[in-house]
Amino acid sequence: MEENRARRMVQTLRDRNVFAHVRLPRAGGSGYGIRVVLPDGREAEWEAGAAGLQAQVMRNGVLVGFVESIPGSDLFTEQQMIDAIAVTDYDRPIGRSEPTPNRRPVPPPPPPSLADRLRSGFRP
Repeated sequence: MEENRARRMVQTLRDRNVFAHVRLPRAGGSGYGIRVVLPDGREAEWEAGAAGLQAQVMRNGVLVGFVESIPGSDLFTEQQMIDAIAVTDYDRPIGRSEPTPNRRPVPPPPPPSLADRLRSGFRP
């Protein structure tokens, strides 16, 4: 993506109350991108390439999710890209393009209590 295009898109996203920034090109990469800071500390790094509009979701530099290439997005106008970025659901599971019906996610087990952690450290 060209720098001026990325800057225009970021400004429009900010006008829509999306916390967006211009992402500089990566070493060996091509073009600028858009970085969207999410409320829970994650960041979505959007790129528009030959495969279309797609994003990697990062937390502290570690990949924690992604937004697969949006079908037909290689032909999107700037406004369509802005709309897609603004309404994306970043909480979808990795690798799922559609929610699985009648299946609830299993919550992780609760962390051990402070007492349990202290007991495990003082075993003979």
